[in-house]
Parts: sequence; C-alpha cells; structure tokens
Amino acid sequence: MVSREIALLVLLCVVGCGVRVGGDGSDHMYKEREHIPLYANKIGPFHNPSETYRYYDFPFCSPDNVREKKEDLGEVLNGDRLVDSPYELNFRVDKPNEILCKKKLTREEVARMRKAVSKDYYFQMYYDDLPLWGFMGRVEDENNVDPSNNKYFIFKHIHFNVAYNNGRVIEINAQTEPDLVTEITDDNEVEVEFSYSVKWRETEITFDNRMERYARSSSLPQHLEIHWYSIINSCMTVLLLTGFLATILMTVLKNDFLKYSIDEDSVDDLEETGWKYIHGDVFRFPKHKALLCAVLGSGSQLLVLAMFIFLLALVGTFYPYNRGALFSALVIIYALTSGIAGYTSTSTYLQLEGNNWVRNVLLTGCVFIGPLFLTFCFLNTVAIIYSATVALPFGTILVILLLWTLVTAPLLLLGGVVAKNNKKVLQVPCRTTKYPRDIPPLPWYRGTLPQMAMAGFLPFSAIYIELYYIFASVWGHKIYTIYSILFIVFIILILVTAFVTVALTYFQLAAEDHRWWWRSVLCGGSTGLFILFYCLFFYHARSYMSGFLQASFFFGYMACICYGFFLMLGTVGFRASSLFVRHMYSSIKCE
Repeated sequence: MVSREIALLVLLCVVGCGVRVGGDGSDHMYKEREHIPLYANKIGPFHNPSETYRYYDFPFCSPDNVREKKEDLGEVLNGDRLVDSPYELNFRVDKPNEILCKKKLTREEVARMRKAVSKDYYFQMYYDDLPLWGFMGRVEDENNVDPSNNKYFIFKHIHFNVAYNNGRVIEINAQTEPDLVTEITDDNEVEVEFSYSVKWRETEITFDNRMERYARSSSLPQHLEIHWYSIINSCMTVLLLTGFLATILMTVLKNDFLKYSIDEDSVDDLEETGWKYIHGDVFRFPKHKALLCAVLGSGSQLLVLAMFIFLLALVGTFYPYNRGALFSALVIIYALTSGIAGYTSTSTYLQLEGNNWVRNVLLTGCVFIGPLFLTFCFLNTVAIIYSATVALPFGTILVILLLWTLVTAPLLLLGGVVAKNNKKVLQVPCRTTKYPRDIPPLPWYRGTLPQMAMAGFLPFSAIYIELYYIFASVWGHKIYTIYSILFIVFIILILVTAFVTVALTYFQLAAEDHRWWWRSVLCGGSTGLFILFYCLFFYHARSYMSGFLQASFFFGYMACICYGFFLMLGTVGFRASSLFVRHMYSSIKCE
C-alpha cells in the first residue's frame, strides 16, 4: 500500500511538473516556413526578479487580437503571463529588416518608458520552449555626476539569431541594436518605428542537448571548485563533530555508566549527581505538548517534502527554464504528504496522553500553512496594488483552496485517524516521579538563546557557501543545476544538526536541567534563524534589489522558508535527542 502511494505521488509530480511551453507541434518538429509562435512573457527591473509586469503594460507593438496562452498552476505561481507577439519567426525564413509597427508615444508613455530604462527594465520571451531576453533601452553618460544630464534611449530594433538542426529549433538569441534607438529624454510626444530581423543558421547540437547551454554557467571549473570546497568544508565539520562526540561525549558517558553501575550495596554511600540524578524527571511531559506535536508533525512533512524535491531534481525534472515545475512539485507533494503530518503529530500527541487529538490535527494543519497564508495574503495585496504579474488571479487562488480542502485537509485528518486507531504507548526506561525536582541555578551560557546560537552556528557554517548560489538563482538570474552537490550538503546539514543537538542535550542533562524537549527543538531549528540573518546580509550586501514590492516579497517568502527550515531541523534535533536520551537512560539501572 505504501509503495503504491509513493508511485502515485511520483507519477503526479512528474505529470504536474512536465508541462512545457512549446510551439504548435507537440514533437517540436517543423517544416520549412512553418509558423512558430513567439510568446511575450513579462517585463521588469533586472535587479528585482519579483517586480514583473505584463508585456503589453508598456506601449509595444501588439497583434490585433492578443491571445493569452493557457498556463498550468506552477507557471502562474512563477508569475508567467504569456501572450502572442506580432513577430513572425517562421522556420528557416531569414528576414533582413521587417517593419513591425509605428507607435506614437504620448508624454505620459514617454515618461514611463524613461523611468523603466533608468531602472534597467528587461523583457522575456519564449520561442519553442526556449527563453530569450532583451533590454528596453540604454542610458548615456550614466555615471555623470549630475543625473539630470543623462540621455535616455529605447531600442527600436531587435535581431533574432536562431539555430536549427534537423527540423528542430536548437537555440535563439535576441540582440538589440545599440545604434537604432529613439531618444526619450524629454517629455515630448515621439513616434517610434519598431522593426526586427531574423537570421537562421544550422548547428550540430542535437535537440536533446539544447538546454545544456543554460546550465553551462553553473558548471564552470571555477564554480565547481567552489562547490567542492563547500562540500569539503561541510565534511570537515561533520568529521570534527563526530570526533568530538566519540572522544569526549562517549568517553564521559562510559565513565558515567561505570560509576552508575556499581553494586547496589554501595549505592547508598554514593551521592547521585549529574544526569542520573534527574532520571525521574527526564521523561516528564513538556508544557504546550499539543504545539510541540504539531511542530514535529509539520517538520516531518517538510523533511519528506524536501527529500521528494531532491529525488525529482536528481532525475532531471527541474531542467533549466522548465517554467513552474518546482512550484507545481511543491504544491502537489505538500498536499499529498499532509497525511504524514497528521499521523506523526497525532501519534506523538496520544503517546503524551493528549485527550483532544482532533484539535491537535487542526493545529498541525495551521502551524506552517497559517503563517504562510497570512504572508501570501499581504504579498498578493501588494502585488495587486502594483499590478505585478506575481499577483495570483482569483481562479488560481480558488484552485489552491480547493486543493487544500479536497486533498490536504482530508489526508491530514486521515493520518490522524490512522494514528488514533494504532495508538502506541510511550515506552521509556525510567519512571517519572510525581513532583519535579528543582533545577539548580545555571550560568548564562546555558540559557536558551546562547544554546541556540551555538547550535545554529555549526550547521549554518556547513552550508553558507552553497547558500549564495541558491540565493543568486532564486533571487537573481543565475542558474543552479548541480543538485547532486546540493543534496550532499543537505544530508550534511541534517547530520550536523543531529550531532550538535545531541551534544547540547547531554550537557543540559549533565547540568541537571531536565527540560530538553523544547530545547532540542529550538536548538535544532536555530539554523533557520541564521539563514534569516543571511537574508539581511544578502539583500543589503550581495544584491541590488530595491523598492517596497521586491523587499516585501524577498523578506516575506524568505521568512516563511526560514520558518520551514526551523520546523524541519527542529524535528531532526528532537528525534536525535530523543533516541540519545532513551539509549543513555536505558544503559543504567534507574529505581
């Protein structure tokens, strides 16, 4: 039954992620002079990837009847809005110079175009599933001390270079002619004659390899060297932590086991100290156990979600510019794995003797989706005010709500029902006393925040080199395709998180502080806070993003992603600490 569900999940993901923008032919085979549509997608500032607008929001040449291309869920979530363009790029038909149209720009349109040129606006198009880009215009004397002396021009001619092989389009580039421009420095009405030219050439590159040129930049020798340095750095961190646990922690535990395993006649003469002293409290149920179980359920679901995403990435589903594939996969897999959250949360909640598992299931369903939904409502409102393409239409929002209502919520409840019907008793090696012992005064560095800082620094140091490439891909124009290296780094992140949390849990118990339940979650998930701080650094020091819209989307969605990392790694830290504590107390005799 489980294997059948997994197979169905993978099938749905592949189907949902495999939708591609193509020409009129489904096999991408064309005859000479056959029409291949060129779709105009979106336009926006080069340094603000979230601030994109519809192509025809600007006064470009348009067909008499503009038709929008139907897009799937992932493409809409990606902000893509493809429409027909008037360019005629028929297969293997050269055009030296073709007049597209003549447009008379009003003073308001000139002012808007000038503002767009000053912010490096670029447009994106798709031709037979291949992306192409071009800038709207250029600024002359851009580095002048007085910006008012700058001159602004818009490009009025585009030259298309298209490569083909055996009846298929292999490559396309768009070049704007720097000399064919129209000045828009002053707020005067101007007439622009837009034109284009097309040149076809034959290439030996096969159709199966035509997307490799987009991934070539991420696999250059200097970049691969940095990636491998990142892995070596991460592996050294794991080895150092493993050595630390083996030589220090295990040695101390061995001495503790010897000390606590003396004859019963000598027990009365020995004053119990350290972690054995609190054996009657270490398995005492924590406060806010419903919230703890909800966190563990959501974290387990996100961990499974991440593993499925890596699986699809490693098999080549997320090839460069497979538009919307990642978003489709995230939505579908999250919906189908919600049963894991319901089962894990309810099972743990019942083991902690909870008496309202239905409320716990509802809390589990809201612990991650709730903040994400509120963030989405705010950001979508901002996007609507700016008329940006990242604003989701009502139909897409309705589809997502139906998906949550008809798939996510039932599977979440089903997981809770299965856990309730297979209720397990919490097996612990020590009995819990009726009254808790007092916790001795602890130094400041054993507090929650200092421990979280120590716990999050090492896992973050193992991934921070790779973070730059991920951010530059998600919030920039670089392409990330080395998913095998990313998967290795992710596994190292999990291992480091588990090792660090186990070590801190031992030192906490050795200091006779039995409140390890929530502390292990907070310490394990603290890496998410470090990633959030890195977001601040990246925005101000590593990027040129600006404006309220872009800042809102960057910090809003990155806060949700960091929160997801907190839940996922917090679950890893708790599970590792739980196994360690059970093993530690089962190795001694506790009365």
